[in-house]
Amino acid sequence: MARPLWVAIVGAGMGGLATAAALRRIGINVTVYEQASQFARIGAGIQIGCNAMKVLRLLGLEARMRGQSFYPRSWNNRDWRTGDVKFDMIFGESAEQKFGAPYLLAHRGDLHAALASVVPDECVRLNHKLVGLDETGEGVRLTFADGTSTVADAVVGADGVHSVVRDILFDTAPVRFTGRIAYRTTYPAALLGGNRIDDCTKWWGEDRHIVIYYVKPDRSEVYLVTSQPEPDFRIESWSAKGDVRDLRASFAGFHPQVGQVLDACPDVHKWAIMDRDALDRWADGKVTLLGDACHPMTPYMAQGAAMAIEDAAVLSRCLDGVDRDGVADAFRRFEATRKQRTARVQETSRANIWLKERTDASWVYGYDAWTVSLAA
Repeated sequence: MARPLWVAIVGAGMGGLATAAALRRIGINVTVYEQASQFARIGAGIQIGCNAMKVLRLLGLEARMRGQSFYPRSWNNRDWRTGDVKFDMIFGESAEQKFGAPYLLAHRGDLHAALASVVPDECVRLNHKLVGLDETGEGVRLTFADGTSTVADAVVGADGVHSVVRDILFDTAPVRFTGRIAYRTTYPAALLGGNRIDDCTKWWGEDRHIVIYYVKPDRSEVYLVTSQPEPDFRIESWSAKGDVRDLRASFAGFHPQVGQVLDACPDVHKWAIMDRDALDRWADGKVTLLGDACHPMTPYMAQGAAMAIEDAAVLSRCLDGVDRDGVADAFRRFEATRKQRTARVQETSRANIWLKERTDASWVYGYDAWTVSLAA
């Protein structure tokens, strides 16, 4: 009897862990290699669209995510100064019935921890920074910075926008600085001093915006993220600190609800918003990329992690029942199935007009990675 396929996954972010869970679900052996020494609960919120929740449901995580995430009435889009509603995208029970799963707002660290909970510790190797990939007669050899190496039947590069796997495989298109930066933070809602805010609102300014929402079911934690022009700041780091006084000054004159949230904000992180083109090819032989490694997203649709999670489900379906000799074909099928959708989301996000006006969101939230037709 043929032994199960063994897949090495590079990167233990959302996409990497979702891929590990999805592949284990169909009996594939996996090992996830992560360069970090530990998982950190980075202070950021995340919107888990109905499309992503359908994947998480079959991974056994729906109850956990419902229990620790906020269930918003809507994603409301309002004018920066007057507060007039531009478009109120209703979620809650009606959207859950329409799209087949809930729309949740969560702390990014809580979603990551949930995905980590369905991947056994023995399947994850921390402190493993990839430095080399070579296809051999036995499979694909991975070499790490500490001098160790291993050979897997196949490799999935889920190592994000700074993907080492991508850079080894392909000539990577240069990053483009958008001239815009983002501030973000989470903080206890108690700091609002009793002031009530909307469930989830994007406040649209003339050349900037701010998104504010709760990330806990009891409204105990609030998240904000912005986008505004700042041509000279080019640090792309989730850990770089910003000055909350500069943040407040950037949104002076915005609606009083925005002012209340920013006045209560104790500190913020700041990063430059970069843009990258999607790759022409995602796979080379028995190595493929997924998520931000091959179709990086700007943050304006809140679909970056969702696309990686969808990738994980579709990839598992393409690899189901495949032996070592069929891996390359399965990877090509995965790319052919996913490329048109991820390109459309990437372009829509880049335009930064999502939900600004009345929008048919069915093509995004109605998608089901478990049932969508696979490419021939």
